[in-house]
Amino acid sequence: MIPIGLAVAIVLAGCTSQQLTGYLPADPETTNQTSRVIGLWVTSWIVLLGVGVVTWGLIIWAAVVYRRRKGQTGLPVQLRYNLPIEIFYTIVPLILIIGFFAFTARDQEEIERDPGNPDVQIEVFGKRWSWDFNYLNENVYSAGVQAQERLNGDGTIDEDRLPVLYLPVDAEV
Repeated sequence: MIPIGLAVAIVLAGCTSQQLTGYLPADPETTNQTSRVIGLWVTSWIVLLGVGVVTWGLIIWAAVVYRRRKGQTGLPVQLRYNLPIEIFYTIVPLILIIGFFAFTARDQEEIERDPGNPDVQIEVFGKRWSWDFNYLNENVYSAGVQAQERLNGDGTIDEDRLPVLYLPVDAEV
């Protein structure tokens, strides 16, 4: 019964567009780097999901295989060392960490690459609950304000007062 329920759950949980982008709030073609970030994010989660499934499977397997049987008393045989398992749980996480680092470093290097002479230069300053934008080419400084509740008292944020970053279309920023 459990395998049938699991199969039905997988079939009915089809991927939405939000799930395909890893719940990141953007279309993959929003910027020249968005698809790279989404790819790194989604791939990392797939690998981690696989690690989680294997880990849970091993935990459940050990609990079932090594459970106390009816009529057994005392402690089970105690083992001191198991070199293959110790090597396994040292090397596999090391490989995962090196892999995550390599892919992240590759993408970070591309994202942070100096664009040379961009069409527009904007300085962005992050502050608590807001942003300031300094449009260097136009000599315009836009000071953002913190999120404010609407006056009607329903607790929602007045999105019209939030700072907005304006970017030109088809220009390197």
